[in-house]
Amino acid sequence: MSKMTLAAAAVAAGALTYAEVALPTQTLISDYALVSGGLLPVLLGMLALAGACLSLSYGLTTREPGRSAASRVLLMAAAAGLIMSAAFPTDPDGVSTMAGEIHRWSAALVFTSLPVAGWALARGRSVRPRWNAVRSLSVVSALTLAVYLAAHPASVTSSLIGGSAYYGLMERGVVLAEIVLVAVMAVATAREHRAARVAIPATVTEPAQAPERERLAA
Repeated sequence: MSKMTLAAAAVAAGALTYAEVALPTQTLISDYALVSGGLLPVLLGMLALAGACLSLSYGLTTREPGRSAASRVLLMAAAAGLIMSAAFPTDPDGVSTMAGEIHRWSAALVFTSLPVAGWALARGRSVRPRWNAVRSLSVVSALTLAVYLAAHPASVTSSLIGGSAYYGLMERGVVLAEIVLVAVMAVATAREHRAARVAIPATVTEPAQAPERERLAA
């Protein structure tokens, strides 16, 4: 599970990197789909991240079916939002269509679901580096999203904080933080599962050794 999730997250990050390096600079990531050669990397990145969310959700189902219920629902919601965002491209500037509206609301679902999924998964866990990383990335993703929404030209606060100059950068920060968050969630879950498997034999074999100790003492 973790390897598949990490591979899919790496593909998503690679697609974003390719778009940024090889294509003409666009304000928002979705805008790369509107330029020549940009549709494929945008679709690949979205679908790869959707695959990472689904892979992680499936892994949590098999390893922590009760404890991870909320996170699994949110991960599946994010995957659905990514698939919808890929199926319905964004609108060019000055154009408003139903497909563009679906794209925007689907992206909003993705951006909000993943930080909450990470926080829900790490809630109540031990204070260990792996879970601290999940908690920290969840908070960073949420805070970056808040700044992006405040800076977006559609926001009433954009002109007050000069948001038009950097809201595209903040969107990239949200996307990158959430890709890393999905990967870190997968690693943390895999390590927790391995630690639990190592601990089980110790608790099982200890009682079995008691009769032997009693016989020797007699």
